[in-house]
Amino acid sequence: MSNNNIVPARSDVLVVGETIIDIVERGGVRTEHVGGSPANVALTLGRLGHSVRLVTHLADDDRGRRARAHLAESHVAVISRDAERTPTAVARIQADGSAHYTFDIAWDPVTPEVGGAVHVHVGSIAAFLAPGAEKVRELLMALPAGVTSSFDPNIRPSIIGLHHEVLEQFEALASVSEVVKLSDEDALWLYPSETPERVIAGLLALGVRLAVITRGGDGLLLASRQASIDVPAARITVADTIGSGDSAMGAIIDGVRQEGLGELTASTLRRIGGWAATVAGVTTSRVGANPPWLWELVENTAGVAPSACDM
Repeated sequence: MSNNNIVPARSDVLVVGETIIDIVERGGVRTEHVGGSPANVALTLGRLGHSVRLVTHLADDDRGRRARAHLAESHVAVISRDAERTPTAVARIQADGSAHYTFDIAWDPVTPEVGGAVHVHVGSIAAFLAPGAEKVRELLMALPAGVTSSFDPNIRPSIIGLHHEVLEQFEALASVSEVVKLSDEDALWLYPSETPERVIAGLLALGVRLAVITRGGDGLLLASRQASIDVPAARITVADTIGSGDSAMGAIIDGVRQEGLGELTASTLRRIGGWAATVAGVTTSRVGANPPWLWELVENTAGVAPSACDM
């Protein structure tokens, strides 16, 4: 396969959420990377071969133009009204590769339209921060029949409100989403007295069809009404964890689009989870949110598309 970053479009996906410039502090040196959880999910999907539209909120400044160009290179069409300034997050990298963030963001996008999308993904700050969060909620509540949806709260406690308010918003959005992914840190913040297994059971009780908890080096927990399985993390050398959970989310959406949501048996969950672990592992082995292209995964024995291999 030619190394030209061109991959065939699989399906039309609409992603709604923030794009942020990550200002990464590592060893006293600052570098800037395009990030933001929903933007990273869109980037992953574009690189995995989907036609992606991203409704976001960027300024017409140097950082905003850089973000648009970066996303366009991965076949993501950006839809944005001009913000006062492009959002930023200072990410301070810890010794274990994890990042602590300080945000400067406003969220007031255009009203998103489903158009020809077959799947809609929302998440992170955009699902909770006014005034744009109301547009996110209205979008999910009014999806046409046959359009599936996913939600990744990617909790940022410092800027999204009080716990009881966030929990209420989270459960309202989860109840109208087919696929919900939490990190173990999200699950602990939302439900501090519950085990991951009980959190998963609660999501399924809300009506979620595929519930996932990512646990870093401990892998993923996936569950449907038919089965529940653990999937190990990929064996890699960690560069940093920026964008790894978002890459997993993109790969889960890709897996769901390939597999469907009809028969989420243990073997189906294993394929989806194994694909997510592979994609997230590549991202974690690189600096910044830099998910792999489909051609990289197909050419590398580390992973192939879920429809081609029983992982």
